[in-house]
Amino acid sequence: MNIKPIKTDIDYHAALKEVELLMEAKSNTPEGEKLDVLVTLIEAYERKHFPLDLPDPVEAIKFEMEQKGLTVKDLEPMIGKSNRVYEVLNRKRALTLRMIQKLHQELGIPAESLIKQRAQTHSV
Repeated sequence: MNIKPIKTDIDYHAALKEVELLMEAKSNTPEGEKLDVLVTLIEAYERKHFPLDLPDPVEAIKFEMEQKGLTVKDLEPMIGKSNRVYEVLNRKRALTLRMIQKLHQELGIPAESLIKQRAQTHSV
């Protein structure tokens, strides 16, 4: 197995090409193990060089509502009365720490995304 660290864009593209050739490799074979190692290296390179921004908290809430078929009424235990839910969804009210905690626990929205919004609101 001839694998080297991915340090440059050329290394990255070469590794992607190699992965493409190994996509049909079976697990627990030398080719399968090489594929696993290359994918791990590629993921590490991408995390460093192509970081994904966290989703917008309001969009994340709306996405979860759509995916789970939730209504404003369903969010009341996490956010407060319906008028408060509408204020949050219309970006007229910032999330509180308690709301963030409940949304994270109940809907599984990444806390980092919800906290990011709170930090941006308070840093102005």
